[in-house]
Amino acid sequence: MTTDLAAPPAVRPAGSIRTRLILGAAVVLVAFLVGAGWALERAHADSVRLARYDRLQSTIYLLLARAELDPDGGLIMPYSLPEPRLALPSSGLYANISNPNHREEWQSPSTLGLSPPFPRRLDAGEWRYEELERGNKTYLAAAYGVKWSEGPRAMPLTFSVLEDTVAFRRELASFRRTLWTWLGGAGVLLLLAQTLLLGWGLAPLRRVAREIRRVETGEQARVEGRYPAEIAGLTGNLNTLIEQERARQTRYKDALGDLAHSLKTPLAVLRGALNEPAELAQTVSQQVARMDGIVQHQLGRAAASGAARFAPPLLLLPVFQRVVDSLAKVYADRQLQYAVACPAKLSWRLDEGDAFEVFGNLLDNAAKWAKGRVRVTAVQQGNRLTVRIEDDGPGFSDADAALQRGVRLDEQVPGHGIGLTVVADIVAAHGGQLILARSEWGGGLVEIVLQST
Repeated sequence: MTTDLAAPPAVRPAGSIRTRLILGAAVVLVAFLVGAGWALERAHADSVRLARYDRLQSTIYLLLARAELDPDGGLIMPYSLPEPRLALPSSGLYANISNPNHREEWQSPSTLGLSPPFPRRLDAGEWRYEELERGNKTYLAAAYGVKWSEGPRAMPLTFSVLEDTVAFRRELASFRRTLWTWLGGAGVLLLLAQTLLLGWGLAPLRRVAREIRRVETGEQARVEGRYPAEIAGLTGNLNTLIEQERARQTRYKDALGDLAHSLKTPLAVLRGALNEPAELAQTVSQQVARMDGIVQHQLGRAAASGAARFAPPLLLLPVFQRVVDSLAKVYADRQLQYAVACPAKLSWRLDEGDAFEVFGNLLDNAAKWAKGRVRVTAVQQGNRLTVRIEDDGPGFSDADAALQRGVRLDEQVPGHGIGLTVVADIVAAHGGQLILARSEWGGGLVEIVLQST
């Protein structure tokens, strides 16, 4: 029976950054221009309205200067006025003077055939500015109430002037067309300029994408271009990932090649032993143990994660304590004393599997050789981590030989002779140093130095 494995779903892009920025900028720009245009339009309308009210007020002052009362309190106005629009019928400017005590009104000749909605009763000293409607017409109105003194009598009069809003609204419409034409043109130019700026600003990202595609196709080994500071960190991290992946692939390839090469000799010996039944059991046992050691070494070498720049910080004290607790049970009959000197908050960017492989092997070796004491010391100084594992055993008689795969310094101690070489491979994969020396107790000292980038 065969099972078809479905291909992983393709990752769909979440849209273009350039498109998002242009749309966002367009929305913000349009909102700003609409708000600014509305504010300017309102400010201009208020300014024009106030200017027209001022002109109506000036016309009222003109009427005040020309008005007179006769001895009976009747209103007397001249036949002609300095404002010619008041004498022209339907000119759009209309005036009225109300004399309620005599039940009379004076209206300018411009009101001929019309009945504008004049305000007729205002208190003395009261000014009123408003917009009035009559039928399908609207007017801007200014009115002023006075108490006119003529001899011993004081007559209440109301002066009011109206102006048709046709010219007022025409002026506003003209300003509105000009305003929105210029704002629209400015908005289009700003959007074009912003599009060009975004294209220029995002050009480094497009270059990065092109370089990554060339890396994928094998045209180049890494991201090589020079980029702005905001992208330089990204390209550096990408190069680190590429290098780590290639180093991991190289380790896998080398480990498999070494494994195949290393197993040739034991297999040949086993095939030869088939012709010598008397020595078969001993030969098989020796070669199986040898092959087991070879496989463990190569698997440990291939599984080394390498420099874990993107791994989360790993607290080291719990790792040491778990290893020490396990060793205390394994070597309980020897009653070894374990000491761990490590700050509780000391952490390092290290793969947890690599950490247990390295420190487990080193502490296990120290426990095998120790007479009574094993000590772990971890110290961080800036971007440098130093871990020292020491014991009070016989020490390393030959440090170079101890790092060779399959070499055991004492055949009476169980093991395959590959622990230190696996540790050395993992430490090298992390760009660190492994130093073998003599402890202050005269035993073995293994010092690991790691440095972050």
